[in-house]
Formats: sequence, C-alpha cells, structure tokens
Amino acid sequence: MKDGAEVVTIEGLARGDALHPLQHAFIEHDAFQCGYCTPGQICSAVGLINEGRAKTADDIPELMSGNICRCGAYPNILAAVQEVMRSGAGRAIFAEVKIDQDLGVIRVTRVVSAVAGGRVLNSKTARSQVMGGIVSGVGVALEEESVMDQNFGRFINHNLAEYHVPVNADIREIDVIFVEENDSIVNPLGAKGLGEIGIVGVAAAIANAVFHATGKRVRDLPITLDKLM
Repeated sequence: MKDGAEVVTIEGLARGDALHPLQHAFIEHDAFQCGYCTPGQICSAVGLINEGRAKTADDIPELMSGNICRCGAYPNILAAVQEVMRSGAGRAIFAEVKIDQDLGVIRVTRVVSAVAGGRVLNSKTARSQVMGGIVSGVGVALEEESVMDQNFGRFINHNLAEYHVPVNADIREIDVIFVEENDSIVNPLGAKGLGEIGIVGVAAAIANAVFHATGKRVRDLPITLDKLM
C-alpha cells in the first residue's frame, strides 16, 4: 500500500444517512450474500465504476472475479452493478455574460455545452434539442418568474405579454459539442436520452458567470436587476 493512500471501507461509502447508489441497488435487487462477501463485492464494484474499467456487461464478472465465493446471488449482483452503471446522458456547460456596470443589464454572450449522449442517431435534431434546452435555461436564469397575488391566490402574469421568455435578441452564440462515447451497458444501441439534458445546469452556469463578473452570489432565480444593484 502506498503511503498516504486512502482506504474506503463499506462504512465510508455512505454520506451521512444517504447510502451509496450501489448499496441501494444491492437492496433493490436482493443481491446480498454473507457478511464477509457483500462488503467486498460492493467496494470492488464501486472501484471498477469509479475507474471506468468496465466497458461492457461481460467485463463486470471478470473484474470482480477476486470477490466471488460459493454463494448463488451472482445474477442479482450483476444486475445491481449494471443498474448503477447505466448512467444517462452527462454534460458540462459554460456560460459567458456581460453586465452593464451602470444599469445592471445582463447579456449572455456565449454558452458552450459538451454532452456525452452515447450514440447520436441524428446530429441535427440532437443539436437542436440541446440548443432549445439552453434557450430555456437562459429564460430560467434571467427572465421567467410567476408572480402570485397574495390576496386572491392567483397568478398575475398569466400570459406571454407579462410572463417573460427569451426572444431572438436575448440569445447570442451557442456551441453544442457531442463527446464521442461508446456505452454498450446502457443499452445494445448505446443511445441515451437528450430530452431534458439541454436545460440542466444552464441557470447555474449563468449564475456562476454573474458571480465572477460582479462578486454577488444570487441564489434566487431569476437574476434580475434589483439583485445586482
């Protein structure tokens, strides 16, 4: 063992009262064996997932062969590990903003979204889907807000004349990058859903950009002028 190396036991996988996703999967799939084997199998599986060594379902039993014993719950164990490895689409998103120092007007000048969506079957429609999500995310971050009448319990701005959404003038440069990915574990085709991944994280990226530009951390969306002045 290397000096200073970190050793994580089965007890260290949980975060407070929240179990590790693989621990949940073992429970759901009834993948438990004896008290000697199960901790080692869970820790071994967490390691191979974190290291990204398992590329296919057949790799799992091969990489976990050192933790196999005489018990018979192997199909359940493999199912539990595969469930955790079947991750959906992932992404990284970056936003650039320009803010008027006098008026506090925010302009999102550029958004870059890198998406790992598995096998992309139609690049045009996939890119359009992600771009549409980014536009919606700009609205969430800077414009969209429902205002409630506190006396009557009704929405005041219940039409598009008063409920603001992004228009062409609000949207500048958008770059969508698809990361090449071959994931045969998620499904035989290797394709992943792109339905909502476009909007996820956009508001947070814009809020971070606003913080870097102004030093003000706004946690209540939308980010309006009064919150910066």
